[in-house]
Amino acid sequence: MATARGLFVSFEGGEGAGKSTQIRLLAENLRAAGHTVVTTREPGGSPGAEALRHVLLSGAAEAFGVRMEALLFAAARADHLDCVIRPALARGEVVLCDRFVDSSRVYQGVTGNIEPPLMAALERVSIGGTMPDVTLVLDLPAEIGLQRARRRAGEETEGASPDRFEKEKLEIHEKRRQGFLDIASREPDRCRVLDASLDKGRIARDILAEVQLVIARLQGSRHDGGQAARP
Repeated sequence: MATARGLFVSFEGGEGAGKSTQIRLLAENLRAAGHTVVTTREPGGSPGAEALRHVLLSGAAEAFGVRMEALLFAAARADHLDCVIRPALARGEVVLCDRFVDSSRVYQGVTGNIEPPLMAALERVSIGGTMPDVTLVLDLPAEIGLQRARRRAGEETEGASPDRFEKEKLEIHEKRRQGFLDIASREPDRCRVLDASLDKGRIARDILAEVQLVIARLQGSRHDGGQAARP
């Protein structure tokens, strides 16, 4: 079901909100419906961005300050867009991305206290106007999310320590949760908030329903304009 221009879906939320699981389930559902789906993540997704991911999540850049981290995130995002996201959209595919620009707005902007003009400039340079068609915010109390994230890390790698962001204090994570909710409140046309404490099957059904609504809306707008429908 390739079309003239694909569909870009981003997933946002705090640590342990279940983004990876829900991306996998949505990809399965969309592929079963005939869509070509690309799943990716940030920081990362392209070879250059994956190298920067290791630097960022290991904490190797932390000593250089939050502004340096923000620059590295922006560089990783620009490479990711050029190498993966934009080519997939040009092929008419569905792109499901684990985190995107809203994470920078929250992690470096809200809790990193970077000046809004600098954040806006980095965003403008890194994305060049390419924003998700819909952003799904998985909302969960920070304490529960951190418990999930640390349990998952222990299961995946025995004795693994929390990454650069998971290790921070609970109040910082709760502030980030509110940051995502604030973005969703300011941009209701793009963002959808889902209760991540529900059963994963229920969340998956809710997400699929939201994405199907966006697909139908975009198809309708393209049809009305005499253009090719989106996936």
